[in-house]
Amino acid sequence: MSERPWLRHYPFQVSPTYEYPKHNIAKVLIDSAREFPNHEAIDFLGKSYSYKELLRQCRKMANALKSLPVAKGERVAIMLPNCPQAVISYYAGLMAGAVIVQTNPIYTERELHTQLVDCGATTLITLDLLMPRVSKAIEGTAVKNVIVTSLSDGLPFPKNILYPIKRRKEYPELKVKYRAADGIMRWSTVLRRGKETEICEEMDSGTELAMIQYTGGTTGKPKGVMLTHANLLANTMQVAVWCYRMEQGKERYLAALPMFHVFGLTVLLNQAVYKAGTLLLVPRFDPKMVLETIRRRKPTVFPGAPTMYIALLNHPLTQEGDLGSVRICVSGAAPLPRDVQEKFERQSGGRLIEGYGLTEASPVSHCNPIWGYRKSGSIGVPLPDTDVRIVGEDSLDPLPVGEIGELVIRGPQVMTGYWNRPEETEAALQDGWLRTGDLGTMDEEGFFTIMDRKKDIILAGGFNVYPREVEEILFEHPAVKEASVLGVPDEYRGETVKAYIVLKEGWQVSEMQLDRWCRDRLAAYKVPKQYEFRESLPLSIIGKVLRRKLRDDP
Repeated sequence: MSERPWLRHYPFQVSPTYEYPKHNIAKVLIDSAREFPNHEAIDFLGKSYSYKELLRQCRKMANALKSLPVAKGERVAIMLPNCPQAVISYYAGLMAGAVIVQTNPIYTERELHTQLVDCGATTLITLDLLMPRVSKAIEGTAVKNVIVTSLSDGLPFPKNILYPIKRRKEYPELKVKYRAADGIMRWSTVLRRGKETEICEEMDSGTELAMIQYTGGTTGKPKGVMLTHANLLANTMQVAVWCYRMEQGKERYLAALPMFHVFGLTVLLNQAVYKAGTLLLVPRFDPKMVLETIRRRKPTVFPGAPTMYIALLNHPLTQEGDLGSVRICVSGAAPLPRDVQEKFERQSGGRLIEGYGLTEASPVSHCNPIWGYRKSGSIGVPLPDTDVRIVGEDSLDPLPVGEIGELVIRGPQVMTGYWNRPEETEAALQDGWLRTGDLGTMDEEGFFTIMDRKKDIILAGGFNVYPREVEEILFEHPAVKEASVLGVPDEYRGETVKAYIVLKEGWQVSEMQLDRWCRDRLAAYKVPKQYEFRESLPLSIIGKVLRRKLRDDP
């Protein structure tokens, strides 16, 4: 059998290998601004930024950061939702030669403090609304400068005037004390003082870090993943060539995924700027807001998570034709139910395909062909220049076709290691291969299927039960909106299968009916023995079900 059987399913427009540029990834913005200076780069709730204006503001902020001073290699933390300031901060920091640390705005004081101590960030860019948490979290860290912005800084008139009034009514106690001597600075002041001169630090893109991106921590303590400029450039290009029908300077990207997450960072922020597209920014995923943006701006590309597509399909305000502009959807972060895929494609007329990635791979390693032969339920095939194997626990030798083993990845998008974690790095990176911790299979045609995380396998009476397989069956039931399956202790079987169910509005179904549904479609040992109906499931910021929270909840 061929070592790369998946290559025969590559569209002829996609080459198995490419040359990747060696430079600061911020240069993608400079190149797009030179080629399309007047093209719209950002739309934020009605306010528009051209590429020329975006580059101008990035240069001003980059020069301002340099003057603080922020030295090459220093860490700059960004704690912002999707907004123009998040885009400017990201590219400005990279232009200045800083290492970017994206930080989740919903982090608690303790979580933020832990991350800042671990990465050693000296500058933090954040929202005024977050300052009560931030001011306490930075105590005892290396942070010397805090640049504070407001959503109004990125809003169009008259929203930029009305928003501060609304904010004062909702948060009367919120008063940020700006004082340069204490390192607390207003965004607009810092930006105004920055020079417009050209700036883009030369980087050895193969070795110098662009980011420390923390893992979600859904299965343990978050680790800082070290990603170089070369990693991010390679993955941006890999995704771009896979989506070969995307046109330079013509696409509109619906940015509902958070850009502080590596999935949104690569498939939206870096991807849109690389293709000189328009980023349609929404601060957070709200179905009503997303639908309004879709109707107003007609996006052509909509990367997301399954929960996003499910929410739009089931929203009462969704009308026929609303999704008709969307041509390309790449789903990640969680398994894509086949029923959701089929319904969304019927409504949009576009293509919704499943891919796979992880923070340690920048993040995308696999994707189904968008316009070619695909396999629903699989994560598709490896991207160009990406080698993948299914291996056993004690070896990197490939297992026979169809056998279940651990997915390992080798390619230009794979991280250099974990920040200040040499032992974890050694365990994850072996002879150039990244051990993902995910169990899967490869079929004869080179398509891969993820069974589950090693840690999530249920051992019921000596049999392995893969939660994803059971969830797929539950999703097929017409009453089920969301489902998650995990193992719970059982005196007799060791573990037994428990299903958490969210029903569609207006539907009712009993445990007995679901049990019968599953027994008709699954072996007896895979059928859930317990059911719990909930109004919602705990989700990560990108829509991944947090099984640990389900397990810990009473």
